[in-house]
Amino acid sequence: MATYAPQELAVALKDGLLSFPVTPFTADGAVDEQRYRDHIDWQSSFPIGGLFAAGGTGEGFSLTPQESAQVVRLAVETAGGRTPVLGSAGGNTAQAIENARAAQDAGAEGLLLLPPYLTEADQDGLLEHASAVCAATDLGVIVYNRGNAIYSATTVARLAERHPNFIGFKDAIGDIEHLTRVYATNGDRLFYLGGLPTAETYALPLLQLGMSTYSSAMYNFVPEFALEFYRDVRAQNHAAVTEKLRRFVLPYLDIRDRTKGYGVSIVKGGMKAIGRDMGSVRAPLQDLTAQDLADLSALLDAAGVRPAPADGAPAGTTADADAAVDTLAG
Repeated sequence: MATYAPQELAVALKDGLLSFPVTPFTADGAVDEQRYRDHIDWQSSFPIGGLFAAGGTGEGFSLTPQESAQVVRLAVETAGGRTPVLGSAGGNTAQAIENARAAQDAGAEGLLLLPPYLTEADQDGLLEHASAVCAATDLGVIVYNRGNAIYSATTVARLAERHPNFIGFKDAIGDIEHLTRVYATNGDRLFYLGGLPTAETYALPLLQLGMSTYSSAMYNFVPEFALEFYRDVRAQNHAAVTEKLRRFVLPYLDIRDRTKGYGVSIVKGGMKAIGRDMGSVRAPLQDLTAQDLADLSALLDAAGVRPAPADGAPAGTTADADAAVDTLAG
């Protein structure tokens, strides 16, 4: 049973960094429960605002409904109330409802509604799709504005009027006029979070448009750096944000942009580089090449962002990454 009422969840999420844990897989492609528990335990040990299980970085698009429910349940059990865990709902309307109910049964605090599968839809159709999911659960629901699900300011307002448990708007488009309209129309009725790929890149300017938080994929493998970056954004420390962009984020983007789909793959590459291997990505994504992994590992060292465990020893060293590169090359 959820600890937070929907509006309480919105308050809890809007002022903390959010993240989407990767989903580890075994060599034969199954969800690796123990490695996932270990990862959630590590991620929950930092002051993170919330974790979205089975989301985009968690390869939710490649999980079966049963696996999605499994991943959410594991995250809830392992986090143990240290941070809110939210599930994800995607696919067609019936599947999204199934995901929503399974997430609620697993003990999730809220839900991210991903775009519907494949087909284009206009505003009335999007409204009914999101409305059906909101009506199927007591959890707080956040819509994801991206791809084929671009919610107008009016549609967002209509959904908010219908469903008290509709609490948030996540954006992955970055259309300034659209975001201005959504925020001006709906104000404090919702909370707003950035969801553009590698959200740190856009975090400071989007703060001015009402987006008080964002989803950090790199938090998976550089949690201290990601939290420091978020604190600088909220303090509107332009100099500190710019320094961190130059030192790590922009070079990281250069590696990410080498191949389509690397937005997820590079996060698993980061996990491998720090010695917390989460296995391969599932097709149609592809793992980082040996060279790309080596470049990412070198960047972690050059930028001084490689994390260390509680005992002060490096969680993963260049030697660990070199061994992983040798494995890939072989």
